[in-house]
Parts: sequence; structure tokens; C-alpha cells
Amino acid sequence: MGITKIIPDTITSMNLACGVLGVIFTLNGRPDTGFLFMLGAAVADFFDGFAARLLHAYSELGKQLDSLCDLVSFGVLPALMLFQVSRDAAFGMPWYVWLPLIFAIATAFRLAKFNIDTRQHLSFIGLPCPAAAMICGSFAYLVTVAPDSFAGCLLGLGWFVPVLAAVLSFLMVSEVPMFAMKFGGDHSDAAATVDGFKRIAFFSITAIAVVVVAILGLSWATVIFASFLSYILINLAFLLVRK
Repeated sequence: MGITKIIPDTITSMNLACGVLGVIFTLNGRPDTGFLFMLGAAVADFFDGFAARLLHAYSELGKQLDSLCDLVSFGVLPALMLFQVSRDAAFGMPWYVWLPLIFAIATAFRLAKFNIDTRQHLSFIGLPCPAAAMICGSFAYLVTVAPDSFAGCLLGLGWFVPVLAAVLSFLMVSEVPMFAMKFGGDHSDAAATVDGFKRIAFFSITAIAVVVVAILGLSWATVIFASFLSYILINLAFLLVRK
């Protein structure tokens, strides 16, 4: 086996390494640091696919390895982050602080479904787990480093974190069509046009969020939270319009 064949799998393994380190820091009361490792996992998750395409090094092993790593970095880690911040905000260990752990289960189903679903080459059916994880991770980061922010207020409601985990879990295993960030492919003209509008809306909202955050001096994680929340809302809005 040539070295070019193992480069993508090596990058994928860095995804897992970041996920495991994120779990360790989160369980030690540092979900903010855990989120930084989640971002590192996301970078590795992007570049392993990029490397596989560039080097023509696709393999069934790489596909399965990618899903296993994603389960840790974008399933177990965000579930534990939500559990940790919910537990820290509650008095004692009420039953509802355990509910965010369903996020990890939903992620496993999402990844298994993705691996056998032939409809998801150019777009997604259901919320991609990295997008859902970014919402969880950025929220946990914000309530840790900026407890007086809007995220801290939402955490204080008690029910917000379990509801957030439940909604994201449902969306991951749902049949809601979601656009992919990549351009091109074998889309029909109509589908490509719709996805193009979705991408324009997403990147426009992200740009506005960057400006607002910079002007108001908010945490950079607010941009990530707002961007991926808008990703969900844009897809749901287009789904309702089509109906």
C-alpha cells in the first residue's frame, strides 16, 4: 500500500484523537476546551475527504473509519458537553440532565443511515451530525466562558438543553432535505438552483453574524451558533415553501 493511500485515514484518525481529547477535557469540567478540540475534529473531517479526492484514495475502510470517528467527535462529545453544562447549572442531579445523552444515540443512527442511503451523495437527508454538534459545542462554550450571555440565560431555563438535544436528535434522523456546502455535482437544474439559494442565504446570514458579533464585542462562538442554527432554519423554511 502506497503512502498516499493511508494519508486520508491518518487525517481521519486525527478527528478521533481530537474527539477523545475533547471528551477528557469536558469530563474534567472544561467543555470550552472540549469545543476547541471539536473544531479541530471538524477540520480533520474536512481535510480527510479533501485528501481522499485529491489523491484518489477512496476506500471502504476509510468510509467506515470516518463514521466511527464522527460518532465520538460529533456524537459522544457534544452529548457530554450538554450533559456537563446542564448538570453544572442544576442543583443535584435531576433526571432531565441525562436527556442530552440521547444525542449520541441519534448520531449513531444518523451515521449508520448515511452509510447505506444512496440518496445522500450530493445533499443530505436529515441534519448532518457535524452541524448539530457545532450548535451543541458552541452553546456549551458560550455558557462556560460567557455565563451572562444569551446562552447562559437559556441554560437557566432548565428545560432548554433537553429540548435542544431532542430537537437536534429528531432532525438528524428525519427525512428533512438539507443542502451540502460543496458546489457542483449531478444535481438537476432545479435542485441546483434551490441549493444555490440556500447557500447564498446561509453565507449571507453568517456574514451578518460576523459583523454584528464584531460590533457588539460578543464571543466568536456566537457566530458558529447563529450560523448553524440558520442552516437548520433555512432548510426548514424551504421545505415549508415547497409544501
